Amino acid sequence: MKKKSITSIQKSKGVQKLTMITAYDALFARLFDGEVDFILVGDSLNMSFGGKPDTLSATMDQMIYHTQAVCNGAKNTFIICDMPFGTYANMDGAFLNAKRVYQETGADAVKIEGGIEKAHIVKHLTDNSIAVVGHIGLMPQNFRSEGGYKVKGKDEENIQQLINDAQAIEHAGAFMIVIEGVKSEAAKAISQAISIPVIGIGAGVDTDGQVLVWSDMFGFFEEFKPKFVRQYLDGASLVKNSVRKYKADVVNEKFPSKDEIY
Repeated sequence: MKKKSITSIQKSKGVQKLTMITAYDALFARLFDGEVDFILVGDSLNMSFGGKPDTLSATMDQMIYHTQAVCNGAKNTFIICDMPFGTYANMDGAFLNAKRVYQETGADAVKIEGGIEKAHIVKHLTDNSIAVVGHIGLMPQNFRSEGGYKVKGKDEENIQQLINDAQAIEHAGAFMIVIEGVKSEAAKAISQAISIPVIGIGAGVDTDGQVLVWSDMFGFFEEFKPKFVRQYLDGASLVKNSVRKYKADVVNEKFPSKDEIY
């Protein structure tokens, strides 16, 4: 699969569904390379990779490091770097941090959370040649301020607010939007209200594509399984069983064999 351009991404709307998956290192990025349209270096790494309770303590240095690794592993896939909490609170800070992503990694775009209130940030970045993916709906970086993960789009007023958010981000120059944790009818209305692709996560089937966290979809994250996740592999059990076989082989002197020594 050839790496998509922003133009081809936008032309995909209404024509072909788009696929996105997270990755945090070169090993898995190489496995995913060319298999999906986008790799997102998500600040979700703070939880699935770092064992933290939320995404808020992820730093710019961490995101740069992991984005560098992913770019080393995936040469044929459009790569998006999450801007972590607090790194785009104002226009100057947002540009300085996004500029670091562009100068220090091979990422093709950055992603920021927020609707109307962040439209001026998106415009400032896009005016300065930074490609931006928006993120509205349930926003993990609002976890503490909202007292948990709250599903959005439950009534007409909130659906209209989400549509307003999406339109503001589109008009500010974003080429794509991720919408998370919203009722499916809200996601459908938002997707129809804007001309750029909408990538859903926990948002139903009527978006322009889907994104999942790799450790969720492959069954490696065991603490809980979000309702919207489909597990395509029982990864944790496969790894644990393999480790047990390795241990048994070592204890019983079956490993290494004569074919595995010098």
